[in-house]
Amino acid sequence: MYRPIKLCAERAWRTYLGGKLIEKLHGNTDAADTNFPEEWLMSVVRAKNLGREDIVEGLSRTEDGRFLRDIISEAPEEMLGKKHYKKYGTEPGVLVKLLDAGERLGIQVHPTREKAKKYFDSEFGKTECWHIIDCRENTSEPPCVYIGFKEGTTREKWEKCFYEQNIPEMLSCLNSIPVSIGDTILVRGGVPHAIGEGCLLVEIQEPTDYTLRTERTAIMGDNWESRCHYGIGFDAMFDCFEYEGLSLEDERKKSGIQPRKTEYDGYSVSQILKYSDTPMFKMELIEVEKSCVIEKNDVFSGMYILEGIGTVADADACKGSQFFLPASCDRFEIKNIGSEKMKIMRYYGPEI
Repeated sequence: MYRPIKLCAERAWRTYLGGKLIEKLHGNTDAADTNFPEEWLMSVVRAKNLGREDIVEGLSRTEDGRFLRDIISEAPEEMLGKKHYKKYGTEPGVLVKLLDAGERLGIQVHPTREKAKKYFDSEFGKTECWHIIDCRENTSEPPCVYIGFKEGTTREKWEKCFYEQNIPEMLSCLNSIPVSIGDTILVRGGVPHAIGEGCLLVEIQEPTDYTLRTERTAIMGDNWESRCHYGIGFDAMFDCFEYEGLSLEDERKKSGIQPRKTEYDGYSVSQILKYSDTPMFKMELIEVEKSCVIEKNDVFSGMYILEGIGTVADADACKGSQFFLPASCDRFEIKNIGSEKMKIMRYYGPEI
């Protein structure tokens, strides 16, 4: 029998500060922000940080210390499914994170699959999606995200801002969209973006860590040039941006995703991100009032408990617990044993 595999929390070092709200999910209410603002979920991707190449971080492990990557490699068809294995091999094709921005993140872009192949010899780019699950109070500005160039922004103007390091002008080139709990934003490869201060979100993305940065002040340590362009050079870096300028309203329509909620006896499922939005991954929110049966479907997925306490296939589950569900996972039940609803994010790999 294949059962849900319980995973441990895996934090990753980043150049920005945050993580306090993630600690709160795990019951640590006195935590401070650090350079570990992300928790990586269902991850077989190693975090890439220049200057920290000797440190293994970002890879999900079980409670007995085994890497999920190794478990998948030992039985890839059972773990990922026959169709997925035939197309992608042992690569799940997805990476999921909790991200808590204690400060505004630096402006950045991720490559499309085409540019990732050209410049990084990678089959995957880094399209991603953000689902807001909490917002901090008393921030320097209301929680927002910056996404996509405004109308009239050219490559020449963007390069000029970069070489002058005119950060206010860079921000003014991007659309600023206020966000609140429950909002979902799809960020396609090539689209410039920055997450504003105070956002706690679930991020689902293609399984790479290629991040091209434009703010020198957001980069720690020496060799800031390489940390900007990730070793591909500035010409290639600017080639990775999509210079399609949109109005704020058009950007909202293009990147905003509307969920669809379905009620069942004892639980509900909200489709946060569907394959019709992007074939690269999907995500849903399960709210369990009493119990919920997860049927066998020959598709792998992951689960993260956002609220509540209960059991997942008889294993204890509380806020901050996470599980990998193998494609061959047998039918199992989620039971709520608390007074409040269990809220569970469930996330999937690419459409097959």
